[in-house]
Amino acid sequence: MSTTRLPGTPRLLRALNDRAALELLLERGPLTRARLGELTGLSKVTASQLVERLEERGLVTRVGEQAGGRGPNAQLYAVRPGSAYVVGVDVDAERVVAACADITGAVVGRVAQSTRDTDDPVGVVHNAVVQAASSAGAELSSVRRVVLGTPGLVDPGSGDITFAFNLPRWHSGLLAALRDDLHIPVVFENDVNLAAVAEAQSGAAQGMSDFVLVWVGAGVGLAIVLGGRLHHGSSGAAGEIGYLPVPGVPIPRDVSKRAKPAFQQLAGADAVRAVAAEHNFAAADAAEAVRAAIAAGTAGGPMLDELARRLALGVASTCVVLDPPLVVLAGEVGQAGGAPLAERVQHEVAAITLVRPRVVTTGVTEEPILRGALRTALDAVRDEVFGSTVG
Repeated sequence: MSTTRLPGTPRLLRALNDRAALELLLERGPLTRARLGELTGLSKVTASQLVERLEERGLVTRVGEQAGGRGPNAQLYAVRPGSAYVVGVDVDAERVVAACADITGAVVGRVAQSTRDTDDPVGVVHNAVVQAASSAGAELSSVRRVVLGTPGLVDPGSGDITFAFNLPRWHSGLLAALRDDLHIPVVFENDVNLAAVAEAQSGAAQGMSDFVLVWVGAGVGLAIVLGGRLHHGSSGAAGEIGYLPVPGVPIPRDVSKRAKPAFQQLAGADAVRAVAAEHNFAAADAAEAVRAAIAAGTAGGPMLDELARRLALGVASTCVVLDPPLVVLAGEVGQAGGAPLAERVQHEVAAITLVRPRVVTTGVTEEPILRGALRTALDAVRDEVFGSTVG
């Protein structure tokens, strides 16, 4: 009986072992060759060959020694931070923030700039990316990917922006212009989707394969994660909950002409401020008004109840279709509302539908869009770099 040898199998095994070792070095910090062998199940000889291969390719480096018993100290190895860099960018109508991270995920450069005095999107992004890389001490040629969070729709097929309500100068064709300008892979992603990526990585949705994130701030948006993956929809419009028709609110017939969408009118920042003012919690900022209502204790209850009833219309409409186990309230208003608002929304959704998702407030309090952009870029670049270790 003859056997068939699969072509390339040893090479595939080496690549898998290399990837496993690199992931372990990222997760557990510096390790010796022997410890890497134990954790991967490889022999000492194979583990040593693996480390030598990764060191030759500039992916790992010696970072110290571990004192042992008899004999010489064992060398400690770690992923070489400068083997690749990524840049995440968060853009809105007021400013652009860019951060540069090395392949270990450490943020090593950051820049923030106003976007008020320019109508040149390419120039804005170019300057932000170049300055973020420069502040990190990284050559632009070592930046392997730029992920840019933007409000509005991103076409799943072309990757280009098709509609950005708050950024009228951002248009189709911009992606190609940025790639030609920077000579780096550039990727657009909806800003709320990126917030959900950050939530899954280090926030309230850790370990959850299915959840939705409702963003309540100046705008109202939704991110959908199913089976551990973002759901974009056929046109990239999945999650544009601001356009949900709701009873009692005028429904615009042509949203492309900057008319306010129905649910946005009911639950966006302007509506939150109006509700707060009706309950004697007037404030220039919607999040500030919510915090004032919470600080007022019992007196603030009616205002929070009304806001929860409004938000529950959007949450319930989503949940009766998707039936997720978890809903995360994020954005300035969602974060300000904390547990008092989340608990009210959970109760209201359960009262008006057959589903009972758990509703919690965000666990990512600092720059979730930027953090999601960096995470998305890192995942892609690690796949590229770690998946090509055997030449």
